Parts: sequence; C-alpha cells; structure tokens
Amino acid sequence: MKLVSRLLAATVLVAGFVGAAEAKTFVYCSEGSPEGFDPAPYAAGTTFDASSKPIYNRLTEFERGTTNVIPGLAEKWDVSADGKEYVFHLRKGVKFHTTDYFTPTRDFNADDVIFSFDRQNNKNNPWYSYAGGNWEYWGGMDMPNLIKSIDKVDDYTVKMTLNAPNAPMLANLAMDFASIVSKEYADKLAAAGKQADLNQLPVGTGPFVFAGYEKDAVIHFTAFADYWGGKQKIDDLVFAITPDASVRLQKLKANECQLMPYPNPADVAALKTDGSLKLMDQAGLNVGYLAYNTMMKPFDDVRVRKALNMAINKKAILEAVFQGTGQIAKNPIPPTMWSYNDKTQDDPYDPAAAKKLLGEAGVKDLSMKVWAMPVARPYNPNARRMAEMIQADFAKVGVKVEIVSYEWAEYLKRSQDKARDGALLMGWTGDNGDPDNFLAVLLGCSGVGGSNRANWCNDEFNALVTKAAAASDIAERTSLYEKAQDVFKKEAPWATIAHSTTYVPMSKAVVDYKLDPLGSHRFDGVDITE
Repeated sequence: MKLVSRLLAATVLVAGFVGAAEAKTFVYCSEGSPEGFDPAPYAAGTTFDASSKPIYNRLTEFERGTTNVIPGLAEKWDVSADGKEYVFHLRKGVKFHTTDYFTPTRDFNADDVIFSFDRQNNKNNPWYSYAGGNWEYWGGMDMPNLIKSIDKVDDYTVKMTLNAPNAPMLANLAMDFASIVSKEYADKLAAAGKQADLNQLPVGTGPFVFAGYEKDAVIHFTAFADYWGGKQKIDDLVFAITPDASVRLQKLKANECQLMPYPNPADVAALKTDGSLKLMDQAGLNVGYLAYNTMMKPFDDVRVRKALNMAINKKAILEAVFQGTGQIAKNPIPPTMWSYNDKTQDDPYDPAAAKKLLGEAGVKDLSMKVWAMPVARPYNPNARRMAEMIQADFAKVGVKVEIVSYEWAEYLKRSQDKARDGALLMGWTGDNGDPDNFLAVLLGCSGVGGSNRANWCNDEFNALVTKAAAASDIAERTSLYEKAQDVFKKEAPWATIAHSTTYVPMSKAVVDYKLDPLGSHRFDGVDITE
C-alpha cells in the first residue's frame, strides 16, 4: 500500500492517519466530487456515495445488494389498515459521530427524525433555505402533498400521517434524501451562525466518520467504533477522486485503489480476461435520455419533439458509446423493472420523416443547445461523444446544435432552470426498485423545476402515476404504470436513449463487496485482505 500512503501523505487532512500500521485501508477511485455532504438537497449518485452511504442512516434501509427494505434507525413499524398512518419505533442507544468539530451529548432520538424531515417540508423552518431551499427529492416525490403530519409520540416513537396511501413509502424512506441528521449539531451550528457547515462538516450515525476532504482530490473516512451495526472491517476508507476512467483503471492496476466505477466500455472485454482483477456486472436499473425543455419554444410542440426523436440514430450511439454494454431504451423505466410496458413501439429512426414533421410544425433553421455531462455515469459512459453524434444526426434534418457542458455540480444545478435552453443529456439509476421512483420523480408535475428536467407536466400522465402510488394491488399498479408509459411515448418529453449494464472492476483482495441494484457504491460490510 505504499502508493496509497504517498497519496494520502500529500494531503494535510490525513496527516497522522498513515501511521496506523495495522489499519486496513480501502481506496475507492471515485468518478467525481460530491456537491456536498448533506444528501438531502441533492440527487446525484456521486454525492450519495460520499455522504448518505458512509456517514448516515435512515429509518428504513435497503439490505446490501438488494432492494429489500429492512429496519434501520427504526427497529420496527406499524402501518394502519387504511395505509395512511405509519408509527416508527426507533432504535435506542444509537450514537452520533464524535469529531474534531462536534461532540454529541445525547443519543439519536425522535427529535432528529422530526428535524430531518421538517427542514425539507416546512418553509418556515430556519433550515429550509440553508442550502438554497431546493430539496430536489422531497419536492420531486411530492412529499409536501403526501405527508399530512410527522409527530413525536415520545423520544423513541414517531408517527407519520399521510393524506393518501402511498405504496412505496417504506422504500422511499430508505432513500438518500431521508437520511437522518443530528438536530443537536444543527442547533449548535445555527447558534454560531455556521449553518453551511452542516453540508461541509457532516455528523451522522452511519458506519464511517467523516475525517476530511481536499476538494476534487481526496475524501477520508474512518470506521465508527460505536456504530450500532458493529464496527466495520475497513479502518480507513478513502475516496481518490479520479474523473478519467482510463486513469482510474491505471490506478486500480497499480493497486493505488482497490475498486473503481464506470470503466470505459472499450476496456470491458480486456477486463473480463484480466486474471489480476475481479470484474462484477449486472443489468443496470437505469435509463439514459435526452430531455427537451417543454416549457420553451419550439420544444413545447410535441411534433418537434417527435421529429427530433426520429432524427436520432440510437443504434449507432449504442455501438459507438456503449460498445456492447447497453441496450436501446424505448420506455422511461428499464426492462428489468416490474410494470415495464414491452408493447411500447419506439420512435423509428427516420430522418426524412423527421424533417417533414419539423416542416409541418413550422420549424426551420432551428438552432439549439445540447447539454453534455462532464462525467461518466452508468447510464451514459461518454456524454460528450453521444452529444456529438446527436449533433450530427440533427444536422441531417436541418437543426444546428451547440454542445455545452459545465462542471458536474454546476451542470446539475443549472439543468433545473425552467428557462434552460435546448435539450439535456441526463439519466437515472433507480433509488428503491419501484416504478414510482422513475415515473413520478422524473416526469411528475411536482418535479418540474427540479428532478423533472423536461419541465413536463401532463395531467393524464400525472393522474395515472398518482393513482398507481396510492394503490396497494400490484396488478392495478402495473396496469396504471403501463398506461402512463403509453402517454409518455405519445407526448415524447424525452428521447429515451439507452439502458446500460453496470461493470465494477476491483482488486482480488476485496472481500464481500456487493453490487447495488440501485447503482450505489457501499463499503459497509466490505473487507480487504492484505
């Protein structure tokens, strides 16, 4: 581990850490920098990997490697017969992290749960606007309208009352935005006028303690000795931020890191035969898409959106960008997800028909922007290349494209602007295994200006997904979601591009790492042999 030691020794934040000769160090070559360390205001997997997964817990959790909901900070719960009332019985004896900047004086309790949710839901809460007042998931999942009240029954009991039944609620509460933060720490920061520190110097109850961050370079975590789930086998967890996939692979082969995400598709074939490494793979619960801003002309016209969809040669994109690691997408949910509508007819690749339809819409000499992500994502390994191919496809139907991009955090922030120009390359990896997490979050009316990057609000679609979320019968929910996919395809707020296969290469020394069907990279329960 000498190369790792030199990497860490170069940063002030980990000075003194390298000296622990017996400590087990695990280095993860992450693909990008987190937007912050409070997961609730954000929606990016890169941010969640570095915040909610190591630092925090939630009332409910996903069992490692599955979408099964299991007890977390709530050791059990009761649900009323009408599905509107949830009573959570909280785990006792759960400790918050002790750090250089905060020493807790009490254990986790109901006050932390109430605070964690109220700050996202209540505009009068002093913490509502601390991170810009944009609680993307909370709003995108329509939580303000779903939740009637959240009440403290006693120190270890919380009652959540809904306005209507919501079938995915327990899974939703296992998602990153529902991470529980310390009210005591927040109160201390507020009294000192340092609210921003909640997002930079985090405190949680999770398996790892935040130890420092050198921006765009290194994040350091240490195992939490008093973790309620037991101390981790890894003593020191390090994120070596490495945006270039080729460089990540070089570091992995040199043992400068022990695991990396998102290899270049061109490298996958060689990785499969590389006896010095392990390669895990699974069908991704994801979709990559091009979202038109339906609030802006001419993209408010379905004929224009349909025409542009027909101009895109998705087969060529799959061959050039995914190189055998993906499949063409026709629906906004992946084919591995229940309620997938296999009867959907995809928009054909037909430049001549596309050009004709643009003419019928009265559109000529159209100039537009196509936004390209600056980082590799599971649903899009090379957004710049994809944007260039779309640029060439659109040119064939008389549409001129300017490709734009921004640093990842800025890209995510600007992409929510209702006045955003043009179309946006984006994608999604499921958070909880429920279709609601794709259809309602990404395309529902409550997500406009946030997680709904198309800014598309269709009454028929919205009514279908709202009714589906309130139903308890899977067959009924499936039928409603299939109809919603029909509406989506008819209205074309996106060009659906691809679903990818996820590959994770790692050192042979890695023990018990489990691929997350939800696309996260978790290191609780992981060990490494040295």
